Amino acid sequence: MPTSKSGSAPNARPSTPAPEAHRLGGEKLARAGEALFLMPGEWYFGREAMSVRTLLGSCVAVTLWHPVKQMGGMCHYLLPERRGPAGAPDGRYGIEAIELLVQRLKRAGTQPDEYVAHLYGGADTMPDATGVKLNVGERNIETGWTLIDKYGFQLDGVDVGDHIPRNVTLHLASGEVHVKRGTRHQTPQGE
Repeated sequence: MPTSKSGSAPNARPSTPAPEAHRLGGEKLARAGEALFLMPGEWYFGREAMSVRTLLGSCVAVTLWHPVKQMGGMCHYLLPERRGPAGAPDGRYGIEAIELLVQRLKRAGTQPDEYVAHLYGGADTMPDATGVKLNVGERNIETGWTLIDKYGFQLDGVDVGDHIPRNVTLHLASGEVHVKRGTRHQTPQGE
């Protein structure tokens, strides 16, 4: 069979790369069965992904899962709320990240009180020796608690505070959430 200059058959359709996960203003989209990793400020809601994972320090992640419809999501926010001029909803801020998830779950024909929620993160990542206490982790935790209560989610799991990072994975087929805790920062003796 004759081939074109590129080496493919003349009537063959050009191959297109598999679709990538897209990012739209902090939202992550997934292909069926994909394992997603959320960076700070990103969020996901749906049933296409196999799992959603993130790594937390002072940031907070809220996971949501609908036990009947087997769908859900996660957000990873950096700060409780936006300071300064309003703009398009932004997943970097807890209030806006949770609102984005609520908008999406309502578009899916569900209500917040049908979802099981978990709250993770909010570590105090500033060593005591610095003398600086911004309490970002504490403020992020408080915002998470407040929003879970406000929307009526069914709180099922919590692992917040302390001084350690957390690796959090939500498995969307089962709703199971696995948390791997890091190690506490230790200062050498004599300091």
